[in-house]
Amino acid sequence: MGKKYFGTDGIRGRVGNDVINPEFVLKLGWAVGKVFAEDRRGKSSLGKVLIGKDTRISGYMFESALEAGLVAAGIDVALMGPMPTPAIAYLTRTFNAQAGIVISASHNAYHDNGIKFFSSNGTKLPDELELRIEAQLDKPMTTVESNQLGRVTRIDDAAGRYIEFCKSTVPTGFNLEGMTIVVDCAHGATYHVAPAVLRELGARVIEIGVDPDGININDGVGSTSPALLQKTVVEQHADLGVALDGDGDRLIMVDHAGDLVDGDELLYIIACDQLQTSGCNGVVGTLMSNLGFELALADLDIPFVRAQVGDRYVIEKMVQNDWKLGGESSGHIICADVTTTGDGMVAALKVLLAVRSSERNLRDLRSGMSKFPQRMINVKLASKINLVEQPDIQSAVSDAETRLGSRGRVLLRPSGTEPVVRVMVEGENGPLVGQIAQELAEVVERAVA
Repeated sequence: MGKKYFGTDGIRGRVGNDVINPEFVLKLGWAVGKVFAEDRRGKSSLGKVLIGKDTRISGYMFESALEAGLVAAGIDVALMGPMPTPAIAYLTRTFNAQAGIVISASHNAYHDNGIKFFSSNGTKLPDELELRIEAQLDKPMTTVESNQLGRVTRIDDAAGRYIEFCKSTVPTGFNLEGMTIVVDCAHGATYHVAPAVLRELGARVIEIGVDPDGININDGVGSTSPALLQKTVVEQHADLGVALDGDGDRLIMVDHAGDLVDGDELLYIIACDQLQTSGCNGVVGTLMSNLGFELALADLDIPFVRAQVGDRYVIEKMVQNDWKLGGESSGHIICADVTTTGDGMVAALKVLLAVRSSERNLRDLRSGMSKFPQRMINVKLASKINLVEQPDIQSAVSDAETRLGSRGRVLLRPSGTEPVVRVMVEGENGPLVGQIAQELAEVVERAVA
């Protein structure tokens, strides 16, 4: 059975649309509460759900709506205020909560928002539970008797708890003394925790993107807009820069020369360090992971597999293979030896651990991996299309793969969030990659016209 509301990472959209509005979110909170109340039946206490959010202005409205819906269903609520998504996953486990809810649209602009969920063990909700919640949404909303209503509390020390957790993911005695680090918090949920983590570990910290006003989240700052970070690192003669996205689950870094270090390169650095210390039995990437990354891991005899795009699918492959490291080129990095979900701050500390233990800078550490030129073109769709059933497209793909040879690849992928087909080509020869990508895009355009 397909899901009506839940996507690969909760429910997301523009504020005021059919689902990201106060009325629906109130009903969603109630539906979640009803399902969790059913699972608590026969137990001595009510369930507890944690709610955190990023810094966008609509978060306050949706926090109140979720709170009211959960309480009406008889579920206790603990509010944490602005907190990174991975912090909610961690705190859900440590507080023995039945679930954690994050109000965030991640790296999107302020006018979007979303609701995503973590289970009691800090992982994404299983499909079965999401389907039960959707079924409950179709029922009329009711309220439990007054003596059965949930109660609401606030967790005042949530930020401090998460800061200590982040520091606990590196070895005792690890410090960043003598390093100057620029950290860009995207005016998002890490503004009050990421600088503190680095500073408490001894670094000299220069902060940008730490003045949220409700509408400036991800606006010209953060992991999706790193130009200011690059400029600041060079101007301040910093050792490196750390860029997080609006909800703190995505990481991009900048070396001392101001050059970007993306998710594939960061995963490579972490894998190399783990190979020298605790060992690295394999890495999960995605269909978008650079071929140069895959070949660099092969040179180290580190197994590599690709999952569908999305951290949910990366984690599934990690569990299947019993591997502890995976992620996406966009900067979602999962270090399953210490946490259950993508965590930008934890991943940054893993990279910094590699820098300190090797006594090499970030630029040198990523030099063992050569990224292949990659070109992606989005072709707009008027309606859904089955690419496999288009002979002209399949013929063009086959021809492109022949021209690229064994050290190149082609990927045509319908977007899960936009009405487009993503045409991606990569290989060693940059001009050829660009030419083939353009030719393939034109073939797709003709087929969908």
